[in-house]
Amino acid sequence: MSVRCDVDTASCLDRLGWRSCADTYRRRASRRAGAPVGANLILNAAWNWLFYGRRSPRAGLVGTLMLDLSNIELIQRTAQVDTARARALLPYAGWCAFATALNMAIAKRHYS
Repeated sequence: MSVRCDVDTASCLDRLGWRSCADTYRRRASRRAGAPVGANLILNAAWNWLFYGRRSPRAGLVGTLMLDLSNIELIQRTAQVDTARARALLPYAGWCAFATALNMAIAKRHYS
């Protein structure tokens, strides 16, 4: 039997007729995605405190870079469960990348 499995593991299991395995995989992958969401929310709130609270563009830059890395991990883990939801996160990641570039420009001007 030839089954095309290029979408994701869960859909491949569905196509093979192993629906209960696919459901189990989706549930476990969904649980694993929870921690990156929490970490991402914390980093999103933390960069504000780093930049404004500490009045430090460098600290804010570190915060936005960490948020960008967190976004990458979040999108990758979300894509394992649901590619449409992962694509929906792309504008957020783009906005955060723009904020990082802006923060970097501010830090350069502030410290040069």
